[in-house]
Amino acid sequence: MAFKYAFNTWAYSSFPVWVPSYSIEETIRRIADIGYDGIEIGCAAPHAWPAHLSAAHRRDLKSLMADLNLKPVSLLPAPGGGPGNNPASLLEAERKATIAHYKEVVDLAHDLGADRVLYIAGWRSFGTGYQQAWDWSLAALKEIAAHAKEKGIGISIEPTSADSNLIDTPGQALLLREQAGSGSVKVMFDTYHALYRNEVSSDYVREMADHLDHVHFADTDRLPPGEGAVDWFGVMKALRDIDFNGYVTMEVGFSGRSFDPDRVARSALNYLKSLERTLD
Repeated sequence: MAFKYAFNTWAYSSFPVWVPSYSIEETIRRIADIGYDGIEIGCAAPHAWPAHLSAAHRRDLKSLMADLNLKPVSLLPAPGGGPGNNPASLLEAERKATIAHYKEVVDLAHDLGADRVLYIAGWRSFGTGYQQAWDWSLAALKEIAAHAKEKGIGISIEPTSADSNLIDTPGQALLLREQAGSGSVKVMFDTYHALYRNEVSSDYVREMADHLDHVHFADTDRLPPGEGAVDWFGVMKALRDIDFNGYVTMEVGFSGRSFDPDRVARSALNYLKSLERTLD
């Protein structure tokens, strides 16, 4: 079974750092030219803030990806900063706005032909109890998942321990999925967050196996795979062992302007394809 590889657009966007910054069309062309099978689109300007993309623009983007044989795999919102987009916010207005934004992202995923939207469960602010923050995030997830199901879009919960304090572990992601009560809600993980917890990424694969439908690959400090500390052979073997059939998605090279996105995209793909041959 050959793996399918996708690349996340943050490295070509202006989130979370402002430069380098490219149009979504230029980004699509570069990722396809490097040889990726799919693309994960971050929903921030200048790429895919939903309000900035007209119906005609959405159709044009879908056609461009189809012409280049680049599968739109997944979309994810930009958490933090500005409006916040925290479903566990201590502000009721922010929680409501975050749910509305997620629904817009789901609609955009549907229009572009993507299969899933990633759910960042949010973060607990000082003075808010853990259970209260959990309950707010769960309520948001249920409402978002119901809307997504109507659109034929899956939701993937991501533990984000390096950036948040609510859903940090595979077990917490699995519990939130179970409590959501929807078969369209799955789980995913990012090797960068496993590194933050000093845990073994391949263990995440095996623990989440029954409900794992997406993964993010990143090495130490968001370097491309092969340039840091992750045991990539172990991760790839674990994915092979559980018959993972989703896209192996790079979320690398976006934490500072010193990254060259084309270089990290090429480096990641070349390294993983070479490593994959050693699994056969």
